[in-house]
Amino acid sequence: MGIKKFNPVTKTLRYKTVLTKDEITAEKPYKPLTVGKKEFAGRGHHGQVSVRRRGGGHKQRYRIIDFKRDKYGIEGKVSTIEYDPNRSSFIALITYKDGEKRYIIAPESLKVGDVIMSGENAEFKVGNTLPLKNIPPGSNIYNIELHRGKGGQIARSAGTTAQITAKEGEYCLVKMPSGELRKIHKDCYATIGEVGNKDHINVTIGKAGRSRWLNHRPKVRGVAMNPVDHPLGGGEGKSSGGRHPVSPTGQPSKGYKTRKRKKYSNNMIIKRRK
Repeated sequence: MGIKKFNPVTKTLRYKTVLTKDEITAEKPYKPLTVGKKEFAGRGHHGQVSVRRRGGGHKQRYRIIDFKRDKYGIEGKVSTIEYDPNRSSFIALITYKDGEKRYIIAPESLKVGDVIMSGENAEFKVGNTLPLKNIPPGSNIYNIELHRGKGGQIARSAGTTAQITAKEGEYCLVKMPSGELRKIHKDCYATIGEVGNKDHINVTIGKAGRSRWLNHRPKVRGVAMNPVDHPLGGGEGKSSGGRHPVSPTGQPSKGYKTRKRKKYSNNMIIKRRK
C-alpha cells in the first residue's frame, strides 16, 4: 500500500494524494452480500437536521460484514480483497468449505489464497478469531467483542489495533487504540492482527469537492451567523461571540463532559484515555 502524488497541473493537485490500492484484487463487490443504502443527510424521522454538515455524496451500496465470525471450526479461503466505501478499512471475501461466502474486515498482510478459521481451537495466526482467554498477553487484536455474541465493536477502522496486557480471573485487560485500559470478559472473541490500509490516515483530500463526494458539507462558524441561527451570532462588525464556545442549541462545546453514567461500562475501565 502506498500514497500517490500528482504533478501540480492545478492548484488542488499540488496537495492532493490518493491511495494506490495495490492490495485490491476485485473492482466490483459480491452482489448477494450487498444491500441498497438510503441517504438521510443527517435528518431524523421528522425531517429536521439532527447531525449537521452531512448531505450529498456519492451513491453507495452497503456491504454486509460478518463482525461475529461465528462459523466455528470451518476453514475459509480468502477469495478477494476489496474496497468498501462505508469504512476506512478494506474488506476480504471469504469462501468457506461448505460454500458459504462472507465479508470480514481485512487485517494487515492478509492475501488472496490464505486460509482462516474462527473458534476456540483455531490456530494463533493473523485473521483467525479466538476467545480472549486463548490469546496470549502482548498480542495485537482487532474486531473485539464487548459483550459475548454481540459481534466485534472495538478496533475496526483502518490501521487500528488493541493489545492484551494481562489476564485477571474472568477478565482480560485490553489496551484500546485510544490508550484506555479496559476489562473485557475472557469469553469475548477477537481477531488476531491489526486492521489493514494503514496509509488511510496519510491521505490529503486536496480540494473541497472531494469532501463533498464523501458526504461532508461546509462548516460555518457560529460567530458568522445571525442571532436567530446561533448563540454566538450577530453583533456590530466582527464580534468574537462574547461567551464560551457553544453548539447551536447552547451546549458548551469545549471540555464539557457529556458522557452519561454507565454503571457496567465505568466499572470495566481501569485507566481512562485522558
